[in-house]
Amino acid sequence: MIKIGIIGGSGLDNPDILAQQHDLAVETPWGAPSARLNLGKISGVDVVLLARHGREHTIPPSHVNYRANIHALKDAGCTHVLATTAVGSLREEIGRGHLVIIDQFIDATRQRAMTFHESFAPHQPVHTSMADPFDAHLRNALIATCKQLRFEFHSRGTVVTIEGPRFSTRAESNMFRAWGADIINMSIATEAALANEAGLPYAAVAMSTDYDCWKTDEAPVTWNAILQVFNSNAQKVTQLLVDTIALLASSASAGKQGG
Repeated sequence: MIKIGIIGGSGLDNPDILAQQHDLAVETPWGAPSARLNLGKISGVDVVLLARHGREHTIPPSHVNYRANIHALKDAGCTHVLATTAVGSLREEIGRGHLVIIDQFIDATRQRAMTFHESFAPHQPVHTSMADPFDAHLRNALIATCKQLRFEFHSRGTVVTIEGPRFSTRAESNMFRAWGADIINMSIATEAALANEAGLPYAAVAMSTDYDCWKTDEAPVTWNAILQVFNSNAQKVTQLLVDTIALLASSASAGKQGG
């Protein structure tokens, strides 16, 4: 049986996508997660929805308790995690409203708790492999669903995660482009690293809302501009999640019958 955790970014955490939904307040060894968990079903699959920034979007990116969020989803029995995020585009070809199925991250944060391992047992260091931090099976399901829905999307992309909540300077934006980053946000690297440490297969779909500030032929990014693009495209991400979960359930059922 699969159980999907969904970590919803800004505005992508609407519990109305769940059938038979109910709330659950939880605590973890790392404190409380960002919000009460929403439990329910999508296409008959058990789903746990968690609002990354809190249900009223009151938690800034660097103050999100990422360890508690991942721990809470694992304690709730989640076998996989799908995450959503709004991002800035660092590439001309990644237009506003396009989706990106992320395959790599660059961590440019400075002050976050990035590990569950604050100490090691004697002679037992823990160093988690992070070569491919986004689960291939989940990514393939997202890609297949994007194709089926005929969405404008990019099947791979490197996200650079910055501390926030401020946006980049133009110099930083150009530096990230030189590093090879394709998109920029304030959450995914932290979350992906911790999910990998916890042994939870994790994948993320990004919605491009702006061009950060590297393009000199248009105004730099603002929150209001992000919201305008986001609001007109949020339904795409919701539909992608719902149909991807149905595909994952079908695949799991077929595998069980085949086994």
